[in-house]
Amino acid sequence: MHPQTDDRCERIRQLARLAGRSDARVPGGHVAFGHADVDAALGGGLGRGQLHELFAASADDPAGAAGFAAMLCQRLGGTCVWLREARAERRLQLFGPGLSAIGLDPAKLFLGVLPDADAVLRAGADVLRCPDVGVAVIELWRNPRNLGLTATRRFQLATEASGVTALLLRMEAEPSASAAATRWAVRSVASRALEGNAPGRPAFELELLKHRGGGRGRWRLEWDRESASFRDLERAALSGVVVSVPADRPLADVLPIRKAG
Repeated sequence: MHPQTDDRCERIRQLARLAGRSDARVPGGHVAFGHADVDAALGGGLGRGQLHELFAASADDPAGAAGFAAMLCQRLGGTCVWLREARAERRLQLFGPGLSAIGLDPAKLFLGVLPDADAVLRAGADVLRCPDVGVAVIELWRNPRNLGLTATRRFQLATEASGVTALLLRMEAEPSASAAATRWAVRSVASRALEGNAPGRPAFELELLKHRGGGRGRWRLEWDRESASFRDLERAALSGVVVSVPADRPLADVLPIRKAG
């Protein structure tokens, strides 16, 4: 392992200890979404120790895609390291109360803000070699020149060796050749108000664009904090738990990310 990687891993271990994180390492295998159809399409769930690509479906969906990534961090467990560019931090900030609202303790998420896409890619390669990390979110905007099949192969090989799960979060980007095990498009949809017009659960339209096992599909889901899992949005609406669809309450209002400034 490169000395710089060793230093980064040691800093992550120290931060995890300071945060009281004792479950940094997570088992291999798959983690289920908690939604039968999605898990069936994935052959049991999202593969740990693999690279997964998450795309904001449109220019209006970065908050939704980031929220989905945060929910997967909660679902996957272990220490979470989130890497992003400084310009992303200036546009959309991770929001502590929003993280708490979905059940992810913001003190257990370590945020690295770097000057440019190349720095994010270099740091990502190091973090993915640290077996004390449970999941790493590598957030990139548009289509960086040095992100391609070769870079994603390096990421995938690193995840396989360390057991770290990598979420490559792509904003305002076009899909290209990649070694990722799965590729998702995330589109924001209106949440459904709870009783008393309380803010509804975050809701998404998710499309599985690529899966090594061959599964594909599109689903409308909402995040249930109590069970830390995803549930079918339409079935939830018919259950009697929710009462209306507020057109003036966008997904970003109930997600762990907000516009900077």
